[in-house]
Amino acid sequence: MRRYGQGVGVLAAAVLVLALVAAFGGTGLPGQDRRPSVAQHPGGPPADTPAPSPSGSRTSGKPRATPSVTPGGTPSNSPRPSVPSGVGPRNEALPGPSAASPGPGAGRVPFTWTGDDHVWKNGCDHAYLLDRAPAAVPPPPVQADAASWAGALGAVHAGETGVRITLQGRDERTVVLESLRIRVVERRAAAKGRVYRMSSGCGGSLTPRMFDVDLDVPRPVARSVAGNDSGEPIEAVAFPYSVSATDPEVFLITGRTVGCDCVWIAELTWSSGGRSGTVRIDDDGRPFRTSGVRGRPVLDYDTATGRWVSAEVAEEEDAS
Repeated sequence: MRRYGQGVGVLAAAVLVLALVAAFGGTGLPGQDRRPSVAQHPGGPPADTPAPSPSGSRTSGKPRATPSVTPGGTPSNSPRPSVPSGVGPRNEALPGPSAASPGPGAGRVPFTWTGDDHVWKNGCDHAYLLDRAPAAVPPPPVQADAASWAGALGAVHAGETGVRITLQGRDERTVVLESLRIRVVERRAAAKGRVYRMSSGCGGSLTPRMFDVDLDVPRPVARSVAGNDSGEPIEAVAFPYSVSATDPEVFLITGRTVGCDCVWIAELTWSSGGRSGTVRIDDDGRPFRTSGVRGRPVLDYDTATGRWVSAEVAEEEDAS
């Protein structure tokens, strides 16, 4: 009788398991190659499903963030991320390709760009404004080391900022660069300090498309100006421009000011293949900064004595 009772208990347990399996639609436990379905995760996909990462659109020798983009012409049912106005980082996520318009490259800028705001005139002539005594300022660097030198000292571009932008398409499709706008996001009184000149001037030539910007006017405009290439003049050309993978372009924007400490950015509008947008050009997520230097003392570096001296004294010594 005891063995019979135990057999009945085992049979009853087996019937209960079969009943539960039938109640859940015959679904067994997930096997080694079987993953839970979306239906088993109300409210979205499994938690361990990786989220798609936004596509970058900028390359550079130093780490750069993804530029802010306002893409257009690509329908999408998902909400687009908002891009705050004013001074903000440019690492907002871009919308991924929608079901209506799949394909490689959808939702990202169709060109790459690099930026450098420590471009000296002819490769050697530039000045920085520093609120430091001459004895506390190290010797001037070469242009290649200017960014780290200025960053360590908190230097501000004195009088003008040269920004070189290199643009290249991602593939053979042409990207039309429609316009270049300059936006001053903040104006203050000119910064305090002394003007430290990196050089007293030198020869050379510039090859990029050149744009001159007066930051002191209420609505600055990037005005195309003529340049030269090894003595050969390059005529000023107005927008639009075009770029592709085999046809890159280089812009040199020179922002100038006399009376203000100007904080500014550039905005480049583009179109390609029925899409359009605007890329914010700045300094690694920060605006560019240029200060007027009217009335500020000017110093040059005397290589013979290894110290900074007044520019007037330096000029007198050179004349004697």
